[in-house]
Amino acid sequence: MDLRRLRYFLVLAEELNFTRAAHRLHIAQPALSQQIKALERDIGAELLERGSRGCRLTAVGEVVAREAGELLAHADAAQARIRAAAGGRQGQLRLALTRSARGGPVDALLTAFRTLHPDVELVVRTGWTAHNITELLAGRLDAAFIRPPLDGEGLECRHIAREELLVAVPAEHPLARARKVTRGHIAAEPVILWPRENASGMHDLITRQLWPDGGPRIVREEPDDEQLLLSVASGIGIAPVPEGRARALRIPGVRLKRVTAPMPTVDLALAHRPGDATPALRGLLGLVDTLPLTSAD
Repeated sequence: MDLRRLRYFLVLAEELNFTRAAHRLHIAQPALSQQIKALERDIGAELLERGSRGCRLTAVGEVVAREAGELLAHADAAQARIRAAAGGRQGQLRLALTRSARGGPVDALLTAFRTLHPDVELVVRTGWTAHNITELLAGRLDAAFIRPPLDGEGLECRHIAREELLVAVPAEHPLARARKVTRGHIAAEPVILWPRENASGMHDLITRQLWPDGGPRIVREEPDDEQLLLSVASGIGIAPVPEGRARALRIPGVRLKRVTAPMPTVDLALAHRPGDATPALRGLLGLVDTLPLTSAD
């Protein structure tokens, strides 16, 4: 059935007068009459009993009026949902956070997105950069926060923030009393770090910046920053940690030290497959381009 004809019929069913109904619909009365006759042909039954003073609904017309009202309400709701999805205001966005960047600019970005797109369902997971990239390339995510640099994954990245890399030392360590530490100070220290396969680009970037004359003496690997800092607190060694995550965790028995120039840094980015952005993802990428998210402090 033609939805437009059903809309015409509903107005006529309310007015029971062709002149008034045509006026409400902003069409000529003969045109309305033709559309109603066409609807009756579609249905195969008369919907109105016409008279000199107006018309009234037949039994079939009453059923059509009732069913058409529900059908058109459903169609209008569906159309609104489709338009919202096309505008990025509805749908689902599958997103992964990176373990080393919880809070700060990521939380600010997601809060702003939820405010602007309340009808979009955010499905959020957390994983290391390497895992997030694997899920993204497999199509199980729409976007993922990652720690660059990446190496040939074929993904597009939007810069989110750059933050200072600090060195966490045990509270009783001699370096805990230093205002800043030099690369010479930490060159031979035992180091706690996470496995390189979790984020190889970030791992190599950290070691190049802090141990330029040779790799660190890694004595233990931990699965995440919290466990890493707990190992530092127990006196096992020192550890490089992004400032935002280190200060957010606030592990007792740990002192956070800045490194002398050149200041070591790590970046945070939002990665997605090129040319594969849903309306909801385009809304998130638009926020990345407009919000002043340049620091992770």
